[in-house]
Amino acid sequence: MTLDAQRTSATDRARLNGQAPRCDHVDLLPAVEYGPPECKGCLALGQTWTRLLVCLTCGWVACSDDSPGRHARAHYRETDHPVVTVLEPRSTWRWCYVHRRTV
Repeated sequence: MTLDAQRTSATDRARLNGQAPRCDHVDLLPAVEYGPPECKGCLALGQTWTRLLVCLTCGWVACSDDSPGRHARAHYRETDHPVVTVLEPRSTWRWCYVHRRTV
């Protein structure tokens, strides 16, 4: 087995276009129903949001990091639910907070 400078297997590392290891979090996601299309944290504070994200572990909807409240990230910190998607029709974008990248 070949190891890189961080003592990581080169085979394990070269899964996504040779760039990063595969994110196993997406394999563990249950089917969830999404909450209402609003950020409850922003509504409670009288703030507006730029974009809404959905937690793919529990369906919680909250504002993204480009919104003032950053409530989706706060949800991740409180729950350790790792993967979100954007609340838009036909979107395939997903973000893993643990790996800090799209998956």
